Formats: sequence, structure tokens, C-alpha cells
Amino acid sequence: MSDEPTPLARRRPSGLGRGLSALMGEVQREQPISGNGASPGVQIVAVASIHPHPGQPRRHFDDAALEELASSIKGRGLIQPIVVRPHEGSYQIVAGERRWRAAQRAQLHEIPVIIRDFSEGETLEVALLENIQREELNAIEEADAYRRLMEEYGHTQEVLGRLVHKSRSHVANLLRLLDLPPSVRDAVADKRLSMGHARALITAPDPAALALEVIERGLSVRDTEKLARGAKPASQRRERIEVKGAESDIAALERQLSDLIGLRVKIAHGPAGGSVTLAYSSLDQLDMICQRLSGEPI
Repeated sequence: MSDEPTPLARRRPSGLGRGLSALMGEVQREQPISGNGASPGVQIVAVASIHPHPGQPRRHFDDAALEELASSIKGRGLIQPIVVRPHEGSYQIVAGERRWRAAQRAQLHEIPVIIRDFSEGETLEVALLENIQREELNAIEEADAYRRLMEEYGHTQEVLGRLVHKSRSHVANLLRLLDLPPSVRDAVADKRLSMGHARALITAPDPAALALEVIERGLSVRDTEKLARGAKPASQRRERIEVKGAESDIAALERQLSDLIGLRVKIAHGPAGGSVTLAYSSLDQLDMICQRLSGEPI
């Protein structure tokens, strides 16, 4: 596969808030059609003929959230089609496995789908994009998906950053998490530890032991960084950031915000206030920032 993002992964510059709908095409404006051929239109397909992709980036599905979605589907049906591709006489899920699982719980026999003839590489890219844009991947799942795209399809960190509209450093920091012991990666996957905690643990002599202490004591990311460096964690948080001697606290906050949104963050703080600067390198990244700030669906 080429080292450049595929046309399917590029969003059309048609205004803010388009998000994943632009990636998939104007699927919500397409009219339903009949037949079983590969087509960009919405079709109704038997649930039993749809199967998940074994390489789906998302591995963890919250049971309570699935039940809530299944209850909604029972009352209103599956409003948003899932995306599938023809595969070995049936259909394989490209995007929307969570909705497919909830539809099964709701005992639906048929659901609306968009059928696209994606290659294996395009399938993984679209699945990764959908989950990231919906913020449904934990840090370990996201990092593992990046690793697969690099190993199996030859993508560089820079190309992956463009593909998911995040900075190259964000991709690099996530990939470093895969060097952590399995017990620590599991704690990040089930949200006992944040990505910020995990990044701090990478530098610790014994990440697994320190992770247990962090979880048991409920330590902050800042305190975890101090422990990883061998310093005693602060007994209390400061109620406000002081200008004098606050450089390390500002740097830690910049790292946490960068982890959260996937872009470089710069904080300028002074006695009378300050500013927060988000650095973007493409219109897609600017689009994502505007969607986050405006609260529009991604």
C-alpha cells in the first residue's frame, strides 16, 4: 500500500462538523436501493450475515453502554447504518461493530448497512478513523492500531498523524505505551490508569510495581511523574498555579492536554492570566478542534 493516505481517508473541506460523515461520503443523503451488489447506497441486510472484523481496533465494549444502546434501538430502530464490505459470501464490519452488537441484543433480524468494497488496508484505516473520531478507543487500542498500520501497510508516524488528524508526536507517544508490561497496558485499557499515567510510568525502573501503587493510592499524573523520577509526590495539590517555579507544572499540564486532544499545546501563564495555544498543521485538524470546542458531534 502507498505511504500516502488513501482518498477514502481524506475528508472533503465542506464546512465544520462534518467529521466521519465526510469520510464515508454523503451516506445519510443517499436513497435506499435494493440488491446485494457492492454499492454506496443504504441496504437492508440480515444481522446473521454480518460478521465482525478480527482486526477491529476496538477490543473493549462496555456492557452497560451496550444495554443502553440496545434499549434505544428496540424503541427507535437502528437509525445510523453500519459500514460493511463483501467478504467470503457474507459481509464483514468496517465501522459500527458496537451498533451491530446492540442490534443483536435488541433482537433485530435486519439492519441498514452501507456496503463498500474496501481493501484490507482501507478497512483497518476506516475502522481506526471511526473509533478515534468517536473517541471510542482507549490509548492501548489506538496504539496497537497504529502499530499494525505501520507493520502491515508501511505507514510512517508522520503519515499516520495526517491520517487521523493528530500530531506525529502524539502517535509516537502512543506507540511507546506498547513497551509497557502487560499488566500496565491492561490497567490503561480498562481505564484504571490514564494515558498520562502510562507515559510517566515508561521511565520508571519498575513500571508494574509503580502502577499498582498509583492505582491503590489514586495518585495524579503529576505525582506519578515525580515518583517515576524518584521524588516524593506532593501531599496536596496547589489551589492555583504560581508564576514562580511553576515551569514544571505548566509543562506537565501541556503534556496532559496534548495527550487528550492529540495536538501540541502551549500554555503561557502570567500574574494577570494567560493563553492556551493549540497548534494544527492541516484544515482537518482545525476542523477537529472546532468540533471539540463547539460540542458538535464528530
